[in-house]
Amino acid sequence: MDADVTDSAGTPADPDLPAGDTPQDGSQEEPEATDSKEEPEPGPAPGNDTPQGAATGTDGDQHGSDGDAAHAPQDSGDEVQTAAGVQTWADHPKDGGTSRRKRPWLRWAALGASFLVLISAGAGWWLYKKLDGNITTDTGAAAELKVYEKERPAPVVMDAQNILLIGSDSRSGDNSEYGRDDGGSQRSDTTILLHLAADRKSATAVSLPRDLMVEVPKCRTGDAKETREQFTQFNSAFELGGTACTIRTVERLTGIRIDHHMVVDFNGFKDMVDAVDGVEICLKEPIDDKDARLELPAGRQTLNGEEALGYVRARKTLGDGSDTERMERQQKFLGALVNKMQSNGVLLNPTRLYPVLDAATKSLTTDPGLDSLRDLYDLVRSMRDVPTDQVQFLTVPRQPYRQNTNRDELVEPDASELFKQLREDKPVAVVPADELEEKEKAQDEKPDDTGSDSESPTPTPTYSGSSAADDLCEQ
Repeated sequence: MDADVTDSAGTPADPDLPAGDTPQDGSQEEPEATDSKEEPEPGPAPGNDTPQGAATGTDGDQHGSDGDAAHAPQDSGDEVQTAAGVQTWADHPKDGGTSRRKRPWLRWAALGASFLVLISAGAGWWLYKKLDGNITTDTGAAAELKVYEKERPAPVVMDAQNILLIGSDSRSGDNSEYGRDDGGSQRSDTTILLHLAADRKSATAVSLPRDLMVEVPKCRTGDAKETREQFTQFNSAFELGGTACTIRTVERLTGIRIDHHMVVDFNGFKDMVDAVDGVEICLKEPIDDKDARLELPAGRQTLNGEEALGYVRARKTLGDGSDTERMERQQKFLGALVNKMQSNGVLLNPTRLYPVLDAATKSLTTDPGLDSLRDLYDLVRSMRDVPTDQVQFLTVPRQPYRQNTNRDELVEPDASELFKQLREDKPVAVVPADELEEKEKAQDEKPDDTGSDSESPTPTPTYSGSSAADDLCEQ
């Protein structure tokens, strides 16, 4: 306030009293209104003992009113007086009723958004638990392997992964439509050793022939009996002692420590193909195989799940009817399936990935180390950046068994060299069979360069096979 407004006598106004009251022990003259146009200083002016809360009139702009108007509260104008001090009307909402009407809408909007978040989170959790619950955990194999831990090979490269993929040929349950139900007994129809390089820049899938003659170790059966060690065909290990016996047979054959295993039945494979909307192949000749329930014309075509299953299982009416040729067909089809999943962005698109995971997990039995959706997702994520030309498929070097041409035996030292490369996480290369034959022929005809002083680097071992980048219609 200006010096024009002064105290005449008495004690200063008590700040605890309401505005306009005077102390009981003295009197205070009310200040006269001034016509000064000067703006007031914020807060009490020097020498003015009147508190800010006392009635002092307007802020200096009289708006044409006389001095008596300074003693009455304003019904309109620029401010309202309170016990706490002067507050402008601009500090209040201009329409209190509108503000009160808006607040419920804001609360409802916030509540709705929270509800949607909860619903989305709940749906995501439900989908996760559904997929997670689809997986069957094979605790029996894990316990069995612990019993024989001392016999198992030690890991050589810690970050590399070796996973045994087993295709079951059981005809029980949902698979009964594919053949006679033999009481639930089963053999491993397809067995693939999948090696993931430690740097995750390559993946090598090695097929092990079902008729390969191998040493099967002592194994425990389902009724806790122990089988004898025997030299027999490979797929009988699964029938004798289940997954654990198959794993130990592979480890004895290759010297490679198996880190994880997966058992997939027919329906899982079929549903995965349907989940990616089919896989394209090319046929040089038409197929009519009643055992495989497959009838297809020649040429380029896309197989659905049912047709794909018949295609990879057909044996008698395709090619020479050998299991080796069937394995090569399986490898090429799996490569095309991997290529379809990567090229269509399935692995990076949750909407498209969910049906694939649902199909896979429904028919998947795995060890405790891969029995959760998170474990499988981490595995798939680690593989999604592997170039398709580095996803390689081959069959272990084999030839007809000398004592029974209907069985197979390993070709040495080629097989041992392959196992050593995988065991030590070193690269291998695959080329089509005809290219490999030409390469081997050229090496045989090349004269030995024994006079060279410099040693050439050790070449990468090369085997007959294919990659996921190969086009089935250009072969």
